[in-house]
Amino acid sequence: MERVQEGDGEAYRLLLESVSTDLRAFFRRRVRESQEVEDHVQEALLTLHRARHTYDPSCPFEPWLYAIARNTVVDVFRRNRRRGQVERLSADDTPVDMAAEQPSPESPVDRIFDGLPEGQREALEMVKLRGMTIEQAAEHVGISQGAMRVRIHRGYRALRARLLGSDE
Repeated sequence: MERVQEGDGEAYRLLLESVSTDLRAFFRRRVRESQEVEDHVQEALLTLHRARHTYDPSCPFEPWLYAIARNTVVDVFRRNRRRGQVERLSADDTPVDMAAEQPSPESPVDRIFDGLPEGQREALEMVKLRGMTIEQAAEHVGISQGAMRVRIHRGYRALRARLLGSDE
């Protein structure tokens, strides 16, 4: 990855070929349809391309790559959940159709977040519910880390005011 960051095109081609195979295997264990596997692989490769400058060569590459892959699965899950096509990854990583187990349209988390501006809601969900770092969340939505911190802070303040019944 260091050579890729230095602009070595051949190293980049070899890296993409190598990780494509690993990503394909990763996604096969997590999604049902083969076309979805390829879609996930392509999305993860695009994210890798956009985020390649954030990789720290002093850290292992695989955890960084698989964090991208996991976030790709979560992003697709969230998009599908919004459309009502819910699937949940079980502990053994086999997809489960959640049509019968779908949470009520107003889950407790949804009720807590109701009324928050979309940016604050999304920031809190990514960092606090999905476990993303501020850096990852900021990169994901295309804003600075400072702007992400502001969204989270404002979301906290709004939630606190609502939960405590004060007008902060």
